[in-house]
Amino acid sequence: MARGSRLARLAALGLLGVVTLTGCQMPNNEFWRFGWPEGITDRSQHIRELWTGSVIAALIIGFMVWGLIIYSVVRHRKRGDELPKQTAYNLPLEIVYTILPFLIIAGLFFYTVVVQNKVLARSADPDETVAVNAFKWNWQFVYPETNGPDGQPVNTVGSSSEIPILVLPTNRTIRFELRSADVIHSFWVPEFLFKLDVIPGNENGRNNVFEVTVQKEGAYVGRCAELCGTYHAYMNFEVRAVSGADFDAYIAARESGMDTFRALQEIGQPGLSSSTTPFQALQNKNIDQQQSGG
Repeated sequence: MARGSRLARLAALGLLGVVTLTGCQMPNNEFWRFGWPEGITDRSQHIRELWTGSVIAALIIGFMVWGLIIYSVVRHRKRGDELPKQTAYNLPLEIVYTILPFLIIAGLFFYTVVVQNKVLARSADPDETVAVNAFKWNWQFVYPETNGPDGQPVNTVGSSSEIPILVLPTNRTIRFELRSADVIHSFWVPEFLFKLDVIPGNENGRNNVFEVTVQKEGAYVGRCAELCGTYHAYMNFEVRAVSGADFDAYIAARESGMDTFRALQEIGQPGLSSSTTPFQALQNKNIDQQQSGG
């Protein structure tokens, strides 16, 4: 019974450590991100801390289990042909390994729900709205609050020869409204530390909306993270995060009739994507390599 009580206390101490590490603030550096990129939005910190805390909790539990396995192998290794003492029941130990996994799962579930609520929270009046339309196998980005020369909202559509560039302002709340024209896609920008499935239609009641505030300027590759067909791997786009003033100038240029390429150059940005390559360019490169014997 004493041994069982010691095991129970040890398990409770381990559980307390897991819950504490999962809930505390985690350092933001390459080592503690465990392979994740640095987040660039106001909500990425919450996701990164949940990820880091969950990995640390898993490692603690893993080391405890591995330690107990090694202890059992060494402590109870065969020392002769005599049958060791048989133990049929150990009630304290059985209670520990029945309740402890439930408590661990409950703790992780609690922190997951807390982070999910923070990440999916919406403001009553976002600064900007972008309609994201996914289709096999590319993207269309529409700024519904704008008005182009044809009377329609400004939009950018990708093709096999051109990566669509989604221009976003920094330090403004941006609402994304996701739609699919065919199958399930997934809107994923790795530096957002967030992805959301793009569900076709509204009949299933799915509300494909989320908000972020981008905090760092730059060019970031975006991808479809849901296997959606033959050219899924080439369904990339680029997020171009610029200052608020440059974004306003870009929208004004688009509303005056400029295309994406010229409008980007108008604000001093490269007109073509710099973070990823369109499918047609990759195809031409492969053909050139085959013809040259590469």
